[in-house]
Amino acid sequence: MNLTEKVVIIMGASSGIGEATTKILAEHGFKLVIAARRIDKLKKIKNELPKAAIDYLKADVTNFEEVQEVINFTKKKYGRVDVLFNNAGIMPTAPLSKSKREEWQQMLDINVMGVLNGIAAVLPTMIQQKSGHIITTDSVAGHVVYPNSAVYCGTKFAVKAIMEGLRQEQRENNIKSTLITPGMVETDLYKTINDKKVSAELKENSQKIGLKAKEIGEAILYIIDTPDHLSINEMIIRPTLQER
Repeated sequence: MNLTEKVVIIMGASSGIGEATTKILAEHGFKLVIAARRIDKLKKIKNELPKAAIDYLKADVTNFEEVQEVINFTKKKYGRVDVLFNNAGIMPTAPLSKSKREEWQQMLDINVMGVLNGIAAVLPTMIQQKSGHIITTDSVAGHVVYPNSAVYCGTKFAVKAIMEGLRQEQRENNIKSTLITPGMVETDLYKTINDKKVSAELKENSQKIGLKAKEIGEAILYIIDTPDHLSINEMIIRPTLQER
């Protein structure tokens, strides 16, 4: 399929990797439906790209009905969904001894259930089409565990397992699955950390050695632009200077 014919949904599109990917795919003529909680940010992105085929909807990934509405809108407008990019995520950090149960629940709801909601909403369409591609943003924290981030790492390990299960279950339906696994990236993710000292350190380090969100967006473009018989199941992208 020609790239300009592909229909792509991006969840968590209002900033960072989601916003950068939206802009890169728009430059290449994709038909885009972008979604996030901050609809004002989505509107701004669309206004900055007046010639691009972009629709935007407000959607919280923890709300299955809202996620399903994004899929339904896209299918009604274009008749299909070629790619779903599950990109929403948060990263509160704290030692387990702090018992930040509300933060833990938030991470589980967004980082894990948000991904599952996207998969559940789009799979019936892709199975019917006998084609499709589900891409999910993970993290190197899905490969290593480090102090004060046990729950965050746990959510990312879970997403890695879910995406591998998806690959095994849906390969015969010609549905691709890709786990995009960035290391440190200069985004607004630090804002989801409630500990101000840790948040400031992450911001400083990501500005010092982190990748640009655009660089991850370019990797997404490469992943989407692969032949049907070839599936990149996982891509780890770290800054050269990153230790873990």
